[in-house]
Amino acid sequence: MDIYSTVNYMKTNHKTIFGLNIKVTYYVRVSTLKEEQDSSVEHQIAHFEKMISEHTNWTYVKGYVDRVRGESTANRKAFLQMIEDGKNGKFDLILTKEVSRFARNTIDSLTYTRELLRNGIGVFFQNDNICTVDSDAEFRLTIMASIAQDEVRKMSERIKFGHKQAIKNGTVMGNSRIYGYEKLNGKLIINEREAEMVRFIFEQYASGMFAIRAIQRQLYDKGYRSRSGKEISHTTICGIITNPKYKGYYCGNKVKIADYRTKEQIFLPEKNG
Repeated sequence: MDIYSTVNYMKTNHKTIFGLNIKVTYYVRVSTLKEEQDSSVEHQIAHFEKMISEHTNWTYVKGYVDRVRGESTANRKAFLQMIEDGKNGKFDLILTKEVSRFARNTIDSLTYTRELLRNGIGVFFQNDNICTVDSDAEFRLTIMASIAQDEVRKMSERIKFGHKQAIKNGTVMGNSRIYGYEKLNGKLIINEREAEMVRFIFEQYASGMFAIRAIQRQLYDKGYRSRSGKEISHTTICGIITNPKYKGYYCGNKVKIADYRTKEQIFLPEKNG
């Protein structure tokens, strides 16, 4: 649509975007890190499709859905496809839940909404009640995007604090699925059957008489199997031998988040003691 003619038409005829004869799609993004969002995506799809069908002057265009891990735009294939389709005139308006679901930070929010507007496409953020074709939209969008960005920063700080406290309390982080141990209430408990296998691996390797392949065959002959019932792999044995946890060392805080917005990580230098 011609965005400038559309805005003038809306002002002259006292109409909103909901009263125009336009092609409408939607965008939904959920995190694969949160199990509760599996049902959320279906609810959002149903909601937007119902919303479009209720406006008889709107023409439905199939929506775009991203199930992603993290915030990187590069991981959001449906989003990037939507931007490309918009440039090719496939739709005139995008419905989405809120600013925080659309872009990861203020700059991205403004960059993409401006790019879409240049191609005659508006975005309606339902929860924030912002439509980018409105004259004050960018001002309001900047505020909401800044709030969303700051919430990401706060969440990052809360997670880091939680990790530090867990380490101080001796709580094991992650699933810690290492042979010889089971995790119970945040602690590693020895699994005696697996511990026998781990001890055997170290004893044979420390003797200097057996290569990894030989140890692998010995484990198989003794009846040791992986947790999935298969032969203990060469990679697994190497991982056990080189894992510092078996030597009694704490192994954590390996990386630091350099930028909470992009989740870019940097490896920290190893420390002894």
